[in-house]
Amino acid sequence: MSQEIVPKTDSIREHVLVCISASPSSSYIIRTASKMAKAFGAEFTALYVQTPFSEKRPEADKKRLSENLRLAKDLGADCVTIEGEEVASQIAEFSRLSGVTKIVLGRSLERGKRLFRKPPLTEQLIELIPSADIHIIPDTKHENRRRPLMNLSLSQFFVYPKDVLIMLLVLALATSIGLLFGYYGIDVSTIMAIYILGVLVIALFTRGYTTGVISSILSVLAFNFFFTEPKMSLHAYDSRYTVAFAIMLIISILTGALAAKMKDHAKVSAQSAFKTKVLFETNQLLQKAKSEEDIMNVTATQLMKLLGRTIVIYPAKNGSIDKGLLYSPENALSPDGGTLFSSSEREAASWVFENHHRAGKMTERFPKAQCLYLSIRIHSHVYGVVGIEIPDKPLDYFENSILLSIIGECALALENRQNEREKEQTAIRAKNEQMRADFLRTFSHDLRTPLTSISGNATNLLTNYDKLDEATRHQVFSDIYDDSQWLINLVENLLSVTRIEDGRMHLNLSVQLLEEVIDEAIRNVDRRKTGREISVDYEDDMLLVRIDPKLIIQVLVNLLDNAIKYSEEETKIRITAKKLDHFVSVSVADEGKGIPDEQKPKVFDMFFTGNTSISDSRRSLGLGLFLCRSIVTAHGGEMNVSDNSPRGSVFSFTIPSDEVTINE
Repeated sequence: MSQEIVPKTDSIREHVLVCISASPSSSYIIRTASKMAKAFGAEFTALYVQTPFSEKRPEADKKRLSENLRLAKDLGADCVTIEGEEVASQIAEFSRLSGVTKIVLGRSLERGKRLFRKPPLTEQLIELIPSADIHIIPDTKHENRRRPLMNLSLSQFFVYPKDVLIMLLVLALATSIGLLFGYYGIDVSTIMAIYILGVLVIALFTRGYTTGVISSILSVLAFNFFFTEPKMSLHAYDSRYTVAFAIMLIISILTGALAAKMKDHAKVSAQSAFKTKVLFETNQLLQKAKSEEDIMNVTATQLMKLLGRTIVIYPAKNGSIDKGLLYSPENALSPDGGTLFSSSEREAASWVFENHHRAGKMTERFPKAQCLYLSIRIHSHVYGVVGIEIPDKPLDYFENSILLSIIGECALALENRQNEREKEQTAIRAKNEQMRADFLRTFSHDLRTPLTSISGNATNLLTNYDKLDEATRHQVFSDIYDDSQWLINLVENLLSVTRIEDGRMHLNLSVQLLEEVIDEAIRNVDRRKTGREISVDYEDDMLLVRIDPKLIIQVLVNLLDNAIKYSEEETKIRITAKKLDHFVSVSVADEGKGIPDEQKPKVFDMFFTGNTSISDSRRSLGLGLFLCRSIVTAHGGEMNVSDNSPRGSVFSFTIPSDEVTINE
């Protein structure tokens, strides 16, 4: 009878923890735990406890462990690795701290308790965390697989020449100290302790267990030879020495084993500290990165520095991988990838990009490739592919763990950068929409004002023409002309801005006499100056400029129009022109209220109008100064604003000068 898993409806959220190992059945256990987490809508965590013996596992087990961790990550688990010797206590402590409610693990290979063995893992967990639900997944296929008797590798039984030298030196030193103590009549128990201390030192400074065991036996023999009666022989008159030798041997062996275990723990702790330091450093560098390219560079550089291998990065671009970047330990960023950029290597990288799974060296897909390829991704979004060259030695578990962590940090940084860019674009679009709405509202209002005036004056002429005297009719015609000229200038500015935005503004350059250009601009605003005195000061004679005269006249008209609008009647407007190297500087100064310092950087922005009142009651659209600067910039000049003394503003711009050519 099948039993359906029904999600809980209480307020406590379920948290499923699956224990990962190198067992062949672990993949089946991970998939089962994933289904359970989805059924309960629970948080899903995959935990691996790294012991001091993890690095001594066979390569096949290390490879299978990496595959199991990768499978858990692909199924949505948060993969966590912790270090410790007691697996059960580490799992129990993590479960308590993380609020785990369900623990999933495979059937234990040990059956029941034995005299010199710990209880099975499941029994230990039930005793340590009775509040958690422990689910044991049966697997008859691998149930009878024999467990290794010892977690030792062959390398631990090797005896190295350097270790033999250290052992002999320490034993010689212990014997010398023992002879010195014997000369002064110190008790033999103290000398025995010196030999035990020597065994501890040997275990700390040598590799493997064999040297420690040999040193334990040699220390017992040396003690028997030099310090028991009859001396200088391996015989002992007192039978009690046999028990003492046995105890000394056991203590020496246990001391050596404990010292070796301490070294293993120290190595695991050092690796953990190193990994934490590297990830912290990588995270800091990624936070400082300003662009996707910088993030990729940081990631590749960190991987290259840590693994000591050549790294290849293929950034994503337009739905596929872009041109590859090679990072070599010898040459850092290297443009020449040689065979690493071959068609077969790129094909493997493309497959990883499309299928979101690793491929290349040491995998079933493209095993003949020179690199191992992994995707830089979060969920289903892939930001690129990273390749690690593997010429001979494969990545061990520790290297693979750091690799996955750094790639995860890279993907997260790219995700954050993309989110920031999208927010910026959204803000820009919202600002543009607001500006467009404000512009249309202002434009409609400003069009209605002169059009209403033109329509009203025209109606007045049509209905009352004979009743109006000549002076009144002239004034009405002048008002109609002024309003139409204002509209023409507004439309000209709009058309010019449109051409600039579309990149269609072309200059028709020719050599012009600046005095004639300024005079033409003044004539265009003559009817609107209404009591302002406009003066022109030329500091140099015959100022020739190479310009588009129509556009520069438009610049001067806009500047003069602003000077008139923002100043009172009976004030002066002064135009100044002078030669500056290969340019001519032109400035327009008024005696208005001036521009506040905080608004000066914004006056050339499109649609910026400020809060300054206009003397003729017509509002500005904020296009004139933007257009002026665009035209001047297109001529290769610059435009700026400053304060006039004692009051008012000065708008200055530069345009290219030209020389007079005399033909004889």
